[in-house]
Amino acid sequence: MVFRLQRDSNTSLPLKEKAAGGYATQRLRQFGQALSSLRSLPTPNPSLGREGRIHEGGFTLVELMVVIVIIGLLATIVAINVIPATDTARVEKAKADIATIEQALEQYRLDNLTYPSATDGLQALISPPASLPQPQRYRRGGYIKKLPNDPWGRSYSYAMPGRKGAFDISSLGADGQPGGDNENADIYSSEL
Repeated sequence: MVFRLQRDSNTSLPLKEKAAGGYATQRLRQFGQALSSLRSLPTPNPSLGREGRIHEGGFTLVELMVVIVIIGLLATIVAINVIPATDTARVEKAKADIATIEQALEQYRLDNLTYPSATDGLQALISPPASLPQPQRYRRGGYIKKLPNDPWGRSYSYAMPGRKGAFDISSLGADGQPGGDNENADIYSSEL
């Protein structure tokens, strides 16, 4: 914005002031007053609400409650779908562990011509049992690095002879009691 100082024909200044630049000084004073009055005017503020109150950025209580309810619903849906999957996953892990132990027992039988006795148990897969007739046939390092526990933290059971075969490896399920349904059901190698 450019302001030009023009001589106002209506202004009657004494000749002395005109000569001394008084006219320009008076016009500059008027301009300064006009400028200061412009500065004191309220400027539009986008953060003011309709009532003229200052609107600070943030969320209302209702908005927060809606978000919390939505998060709760999503967490419930996830929990309903995931918790049963963990039970199924534990049963499947037990079956996989039993299959691994079965393979180790088969390797033991191929090397030693018999399965471990019931008294030697599954420990015979890790270290040679004292009752082994030909210890030189035992594989160095054993047949399994470590005997796993079932997914519920208990040891697998070994029975010889088994219910339907030469041996049985079993887990009592989630409840640790014989019998049961679903995740509490016993898991036997002869039934896999």
